[in-house]
Amino acid sequence: MKVETLRWSDGVLEMIDQRILPATFMYFQYDSAAAVAEGIRSMVVRGAPAIGVAAAYGVALEAQRLLAVADESFQRGMNEGFNTLAQSRPTAVNLFWALARMKQVWKSVSSESNMQVAMRLLAAAHEIFAEDIRINRALGSHGAELLRDGARVLTHCNAGALATAGHGTALGVIRSAVEAGKKISVIADETRPFLQGARLTAWEMVQEKIPVTLITDNMAGFMMSRGEVDAVVVGTDRVAANGDVANKIGTYMVAVLAQRHHIPFYVACPLSTIDMAIASGKDIPIEERHADEVKGFRDFHWAAQGVQIRNPSFDITPAELVTALITEKGVIHQPDARKLRALFS
Repeated sequence: MKVETLRWSDGVLEMIDQRILPATFMYFQYDSAAAVAEGIRSMVVRGAPAIGVAAAYGVALEAQRLLAVADESFQRGMNEGFNTLAQSRPTAVNLFWALARMKQVWKSVSSESNMQVAMRLLAAAHEIFAEDIRINRALGSHGAELLRDGARVLTHCNAGALATAGHGTALGVIRSAVEAGKKISVIADETRPFLQGARLTAWEMVQEKIPVTLITDNMAGFMMSRGEVDAVVVGTDRVAANGDVANKIGTYMVAVLAQRHHIPFYVACPLSTIDMAIASGKDIPIEERHADEVKGFRDFHWAAQGVQIRNPSFDITPAELVTALITEKGVIHQPDARKLRALFS
């Protein structure tokens, strides 16, 4: 996509407000770690890779904000900035991966002047941004080989350019297949309750003139039973060491349906999203978001007053339902603990 999900401009971070797409296209500006953390928490920016990149820039912004303070206050302020960003969302491991990488850079130059530290942290954030696009391109190229010409691909949530620094993971696979000359069409689950599929995936595909059909989440099984889905490609917010996958709520149901109908279920997965410190999916923290997201949309509520509401934002797809993980290093078929250990060895 020519649209930049997030960008550095004149000393501030600008991010598209994804809460109001596609009705309104608008960038917000951020100048501190706390502001970026709120942008992540409120889902101005979402998608695991994009959250990681935003967090890296949040650290750089905090160093820039603290340039004029004394060394002790600088150290304290930076630690507070890291902690604030770490608390913004619990499930997406890229957030913590990016913060760990930025903290390592900070520690390596902590004896330098505030200005030099700020410059080095900004350079590191720029590196993470560029690296994410390179990874998505490599991942997309590997995944494109799995899709036959004419494939009808079901996807859930939005794992496109809007969820990354650019190109996308799941949609990056589709983009790369189209760039390779294949005729690919997309079936997008609307993805209740935040409607990332309806608002964001459909918007991205329309912008690029890739054929896309929007369905409600509970239509996926019907489409599969009619032979109208050839493959499923989704992204992920965290993969456990045994290959279990955490992704947007509803992904597990799609994976079960795909297995029932003998449809390959692929997960587009940068290595930074694989958390070898988490043994299995049951150990991945699942974010519960506000009930208002389920009650209705924006200011319109359709749920009965007083009803109890649950709103888990993610679910866990067991590794045995995953046909393959698509990574920048290649495709890992039937992922398990042994294969993932080998990937990192």
